[in-house]
Amino acid sequence: MSTLDRPELEAMIDEATVDAYGEDEQRTGLFTMLEEYLALPFTTTVLGVEVTVRGIDRTPDGRIVALCSRGRVRQSIGILDLPLPSPAPEGAEWIEAYRHWAG
Repeated sequence: MSTLDRPELEAMIDEATVDAYGEDEQRTGLFTMLEEYLALPFTTTVLGVEVTVRGIDRTPDGRIVALCSRGRVRQSIGILDLPLPSPAPEGAEWIEAYRHWAG
């Protein structure tokens, strides 16, 4: 999926975490960039089923999750595990940066 090279991803991470101390604050900085730039909603396929990603959130343990729905069914999926559609939604480069940061 990677469309950005390592220096570009690291520059994005630096931008998001410039004033962050520690892993939790860095994750918060990246979450803020996702909130600001990721175009929502968008559809993607999870385990062969089309779902709509309606938002993102943080779990009590700090993970970033995509808030997915299909009809009345709702489920949070870790953004690290979320398959992206092709073409990816605007702002998906921030998911790529977060994945790079999470290593």
